Amino acid sequence: MPRRDLREKVYLSLRRDLVSGAIPATERLGEERLAELYGVSRTPVREALARLLADGLVMRGDDGLYPYRPHVGDLADLYELRTTLEMQGIARVAAGSVPHDPHMLGPVVEQWKRLRTTPPEPDVDFVTQDELFHVTLLRSAGNRALADALETVNARIRPVRMFGYVARDSVVDTIDEHIAIGEAVLAGKFDASRALLSSHIDLSQNVVIDRATQALSMARFALSVQN
Repeated sequence: MPRRDLREKVYLSLRRDLVSGAIPATERLGEERLAELYGVSRTPVREALARLLADGLVMRGDDGLYPYRPHVGDLADLYELRTTLEMQGIARVAAGSVPHDPHMLGPVVEQWKRLRTTPPEPDVDFVTQDELFHVTLLRSAGNRALADALETVNARIRPVRMFGYVARDSVVDTIDEHIAIGEAVLAGKFDASRALLSSHIDLSQNVVIDRATQALSMARFALSVQN
């Protein structure tokens, strides 16, 4: 494989594993271990880590590189960026650029309706499903770059969000909100969908920042956030 293609493959593989949470937030990103994991030399791993450091998905610790963990003060900025990205998806459709793709979004809305009948447990898998809804909603607006950017933002918030769902009521509320947002978008009710989406993200932000603040004094959560 050409060296350039190998570098890109390692970068995309490592980025995927960081974004998906396959690599724990507390794991040091050692070049030797990662090279063994991906079956390559240390050079493309080193180059991938440098790119991911610039992307904001990797941070420098006292003894090496680690997956990014947000500072409490970063969370509001990250949520502002998340809101901007998601609202832009609705804005470009409302402006008449393209319609939301019903073949992409429709099945996801139906999936959330099924979840309403038997709500899942409030665990890390539900956070992953929640993120997928929002990425699909944005991707269905026809701009893949916006959706890719949202995935990066999600990855940076995820260490704290994993602790955001502590009660079944939170899960049910999220399901209802996703269904309402999806149906409004598919019906072309853009003012309503903007209002619903904005309220939904604001609520998530409030929960996450509250959890992050608690994390500073609770041993179980302390690994998910920085002061």
